[in-house]
Amino acid sequence: MRWGIWGAQFSTQEYATLIQQCIENGITTFDHADIYGHYTTEAEFGKALSLNTSLRKNIQLITKCGINLVTENRPLHSIKSYNTSAKHIINSVEQSLKNFNTDYIDCLLIHRPDPLMNAEEVAKTIDTLIQSGKVLEFGVSNFLPYQSALLQKHIKLSYNQIELSLTHTASITNGSLEFAQQHGSDIMIWSPLGQGIFAGDHPKKDDLLNAFNLMAKKYNCEASQIPIAWLNQLPYKLTPVIGSKQINRIIEAKDALNIALDREDWYLLLEKATGKEVA
Repeated sequence: MRWGIWGAQFSTQEYATLIQQCIENGITTFDHADIYGHYTTEAEFGKALSLNTSLRKNIQLITKCGINLVTENRPLHSIKSYNTSAKHIINSVEQSLKNFNTDYIDCLLIHRPDPLMNAEEVAKTIDTLIQSGKVLEFGVSNFLPYQSALLQKHIKLSYNQIELSLTHTASITNGSLEFAQQHGSDIMIWSPLGQGIFAGDHPKKDDLLNAFNLMAKKYNCEASQIPIAWLNQLPYKLTPVIGSKQINRIIEAKDALNIALDREDWYLLLEKATGKEVA
């Protein structure tokens, strides 16, 4: 999301360089959405892949669809809305395939819950795309358990991509993690470092940063690795989605998965984040 015009504004060569650096460090999954960069980032990424066509077989492409964004790149959109119709999903997938210069997407996610979603229609559409080989796996993004359950009745959900961090802990108690474990889905986590901890004005910023610095000394690591280590203690198959534009930060986040926090340190961070001890 942040590699294109919504962030770093990478050139084609800068995309290609960072993709290669990620692969060399064992990071091979790249998370996209059709709307990123006002519908431009997928194509920019695909142009970089075209510089070295051998890269495609070494990576996994995730993309999302279902949001209609108001932008000059989509002049027919007059209002931001959600669209999970069969026509929209198929058109989105075809456009993403074209953007990436590929004939398959490793994983397609429905970006947001749509109140007008017809679960059976979505399931049939995705099954057709899977049978054709254009999509290998399917999942959702930002779905609550009851919303996931509606789709799960008709089609397997391999993934749910949710927000979870020390500044957004709702998913720990709303059943999302338990639902995923019960049904064999994997969890992707967006914004794993939290909103406003290292920048911004989160009300618990100072308390958390002080705790991170103390634990960094204890675990001989960087303070910025502590939030990732905190997530990794959860007993679920979790994959943090790192938004960094710098390879050293991406590697640092990957290495944080090797840090094992003490149970009391985990709860101390939760207490610092919420401002209260557990009940």
